[in-house]
Amino acid sequence: MKLMFASDIHGSRSATEAILRQYKAEGASRLVLLGDILYHGPRNDLPDAYDPKGVTALLNGVKNELLCVRGNCDAEVDQMVLEFPIMADYALFDLDGTTAFVTHGHLFNLDNLPPHKDGDLLIHGHTHVLTVQHKDGMTYINPGSAALPKEDNPKSYMVYENGTFAIKTLSGEVIKTYSI
Repeated sequence: MKLMFASDIHGSRSATEAILRQYKAEGASRLVLLGDILYHGPRNDLPDAYDPKGVTALLNGVKNELLCVRGNCDAEVDQMVLEFPIMADYALFDLDGTTAFVTHGHLFNLDNLPPHKDGDLLIHGHTHVLTVQHKDGMTYINPGSAALPKEDNPKSYMVYENGTFAIKTLSGEVIKTYSI
């Protein structure tokens, strides 16, 4: 199983196009979007190629390949135009025997960990900062932002395959890896 994770597209058509290009190049079986899909939010600058309608059309075109969770900038009105579910606050994945709590990060995060067992994973975006950290027996992995990275990070996404996460730039260059 190969999964690709992307977060915080914030209505950027160019970021969405890059993510879909990399998704195809990676040959992943599913694209997991970690929220903040269409709207840029009141605290962010407009991303390049801000085009929520264009992003909607691109993502609706691959709706059967997407798994999504709701970000703090996602609303019911967004769900009205998207042809795939985005309103779940979290999802639980079994990644080769390891439980992953997948969420956006505004509700559950390092400061508010979900219920977990030692060795579980917490995967979320929200901060726009790519990282791998450990806390209270849980490993936290953030793929960064595809459109509006912060703290001098590049635009990025993440791939999971055979027990290893690889965080990559939008051109596919590996930045960081972590094996479970």
